[in-house]
Amino acid sequence: MLAVALTTACSQSNSTIEKKPAAKQLPNIVILYADDLGAGDLGSFSSRSKIPTPNLDKLASQGLSFTDAHSSSGICSPSRYALLTGQYHWRKFHDIVKAFGDSVFEAEQLTLPEMLQQKGYTTAAIGKWHLGWDWDSIRKQDAPSGAVGPNDFDWNKAIENGPTAHGFDYYFGDNVINFPPYVWIENDRVTQIPDTMVDGTLWKNKEGTMRYREGPMVTGWNPYENIPTTTQKGIDFITQKSKQEQPFFLYFAYPSPHAPIIPNDEFDNTSKAGPYGDLIVETDDSIGKLLAAIDQAGIADNTIIIFSSDNGPENYAYLRDQKFKHWSSYPFRGLKRDTYEGGHRVPMIVRWPNHVQANSQTDELVSQIDLMATIAEIIEFKLPNDAAHDSFNILELWTGESSNSPRRAMVHNTTAGKFAIRSDDWTLIDAPSGNQNGNLTRFNYADWQNRHGYQTDDNQKGQLFDMKNDREQRFNLIEKHPEKARQMRQLLEQIKSQGWSAPRLNK
Repeated sequence: MLAVALTTACSQSNSTIEKKPAAKQLPNIVILYADDLGAGDLGSFSSRSKIPTPNLDKLASQGLSFTDAHSSSGICSPSRYALLTGQYHWRKFHDIVKAFGDSVFEAEQLTLPEMLQQKGYTTAAIGKWHLGWDWDSIRKQDAPSGAVGPNDFDWNKAIENGPTAHGFDYYFGDNVINFPPYVWIENDRVTQIPDTMVDGTLWKNKEGTMRYREGPMVTGWNPYENIPTTTQKGIDFITQKSKQEQPFFLYFAYPSPHAPIIPNDEFDNTSKAGPYGDLIVETDDSIGKLLAAIDQAGIADNTIIIFSSDNGPENYAYLRDQKFKHWSSYPFRGLKRDTYEGGHRVPMIVRWPNHVQANSQTDELVSQIDLMATIAEIIEFKLPNDAAHDSFNILELWTGESSNSPRRAMVHNTTAGKFAIRSDDWTLIDAPSGNQNGNLTRFNYADWQNRHGYQTDDNQKGQLFDMKNDREQRFNLIEKHPEKARQMRQLLEQIKSQGWSAPRLNK
């Protein structure tokens, strides 16, 4: 999920005989990004939600809610890459970064935090990273190929090509909650020396299953401590940096409600959607604490907050809907990985007092990719032509200067070779089905279809939906409108082949 907080750094100029024009104050930026949270999980987006999210609901009442916002991908690493670069992930890769995987960033590629650094920002990332490091930089020369034991690495060395190599002055997190190494990393070094191998049976999974990838761990490691620990780090960062004149950027990425579903005991039974719902309650509680820190620092009136999620909910949502009557993607079809709406259509909220109208809503088409160009406009940064190739400046939509989004088309993709495209009120899935999850028998998918009135509508020609009249994607119109499908395929191929889609590059 994604939330961004932009906080204006305050300064006072001493009175002089000749007063110079005051320099524009640059806002601080805090991004809060959730993991695998769907549009149907928040009360402010779905009246049917059985999960109390008072802090996010309050945030929505204070800002602008986007009901047609999208992540770049239906899975994790690609969406994060797109958010931080302003570029479709599929121009470079499709899959998640595997355990001990390399960085997805090019050495000279401009990222959002690097852009902000050039405007004088102090930048930090806290929480989930999942965008790769150069683990070979600490691997011992005599370690067997592919070995991932605690003795195969020199833990006293700096881990190269991580967050601090791509625009972040500071990092604290565990990289990925269910990936090795199972240890806190601060900046580019582990805070303790891993001394054993992970044993996932040490921790109770409260819903579903979770495989902790094999690898080194610090004795006493406890994933239940993730949200409390990172939340306090976030509070400390906000408190400290709010006292300086230099603006700051905080990218705060949650591990939740992605599996493992491990809400701390104090949150058990706080929702009516099982442990998954309880984990969202804990996430919402953390967000409330971070927002309270902004209030207490006295910077709330000059803060923009953007909230969103990296993709839709995991497949266990089918079973959850059966058991608790809570559909995490409501009102949409599909889940994580899918090119149906539920895979990538995610909640998004922007709050900016005196700039964004409180308790407002837009159904205009936007993407998380658009954050880079929009923030560039706010901080008066001229993006070079070799950066943010697919990012649209949607600031006027935020502020109400325009009721229309400049973005009229968007490419959806999770799996290589299987694309979809939205163009105004139409969506074409250029594949037989938008289901990218394979066989869903064990999740009782057929039961979900029956209860929600869906028919199997796979078609080798593709799937075409009228989103204005059928946002739930129930009626495949590919046979009725072949010309529309042809036009959309042509647009899809154009966006893919030309290497960019941002209007500023149309010269």
